[in-house]
Amino acid sequence: MQQSADINQRIARITAHLNPSNPQMEVSSILRGSDCRSKGGVAGFKVAVLGAAGGIGQPLAMLMKMNPLVSVLHLYDVVNTPGVTADISHMDTGAVVRGFLGQQQLEDALTGMDLVIIPAGVPRKPGMTRDDLFNINAGIVRTLCEGIAKCCPNAVVNLISNPVNSTVPIAAEVFKKAGTFDPKRLLGVTMLDVVRANTFVAEVLGLDPREVDVPVVGGHAGVTILPLLSQVKPSCSFTPKETEYLTDRIQNGGTEVVEAKAGAGSATLSMAYAAVKFADACLRGLRGDAGIVQCAFVASQVTELPFFASKVRLGRTGAEEIYPLGPLNEFERAGLEKAKKELAESINKGISFVRK
Repeated sequence: MQQSADINQRIARITAHLNPSNPQMEVSSILRGSDCRSKGGVAGFKVAVLGAAGGIGQPLAMLMKMNPLVSVLHLYDVVNTPGVTADISHMDTGAVVRGFLGQQQLEDALTGMDLVIIPAGVPRKPGMTRDDLFNINAGIVRTLCEGIAKCCPNAVVNLISNPVNSTVPIAAEVFKKAGTFDPKRLLGVTMLDVVRANTFVAEVLGLDPREVDVPVVGGHAGVTILPLLSQVKPSCSFTPKETEYLTDRIQNGGTEVVEAKAGAGSATLSMAYAAVKFADACLRGLRGDAGIVQCAFVASQVTELPFFASKVRLGRTGAEEIYPLGPLNEFERAGLEKAKKELAESINKGISFVRK
């Protein structure tokens, strides 16, 4: 009898570990996910992915499960989280995975998190701009950020949901209303623009993309994406034709993928890769590593705009230093003016959404 009870208890522990306190999948057990031993658990950070069952969320969650700096990985979505959680939890890496389904479990998903990554929302479809996504994704981001303000106000937030130029101001306004806003801890993820820029520039130069570093400033949509090709490392030069080609391709990289997928989705895999690359940089900063510098869309005084993407130094409290743009050539100065004009409208749209 004792052996049978032990077996049942182990089964209950495993079930609760995968699906903590989920009313749609409740099992008869006195154990919950919080009671489970984290067998094989590693010392590290607690990370939540909000929108973990989506096109970006699933590969992002898988890659975060592989990150040795993650000890606990919480996966939240309004649909399909149990399956994603079960699938990813079978990977033999150190992070303990727990799934959360529906808004009634949002607070449980967020409590105690060090880093929150938000890819939640609807994806772009052919013919859609990032602003077309605004009315749907703005409400989603507001709800999720209200949960963050309540349950993990000191977490670093990586915001992916488009349009980033508007959703980051939305998040800031939500945090301000709650009295928890720390501009260093709210980071709009523009890493995909950098990843694309590194790749496309490497193709032109005939280099390995991993050896190329292209600063991309401004925002995360169309002309607001401004690659500073005059500051590429390793140092190089481009013809006017190459500069125009590269700038246009970097600015329209998302549209290139949307059109190539022909209605079957947007840039999900490369976005997940870029998001994890940026999240890893944030975690290394939280750990105290020195010299962690990446581009991000943050509250900023680099320009007259309240938010702007530029290089930031990541540390224990988030974006601890924001770097100036550096010297720009004539082409980049003209691009900056175009970027600022469109950015101002997108930022104001986000602020107005919360204040209305």
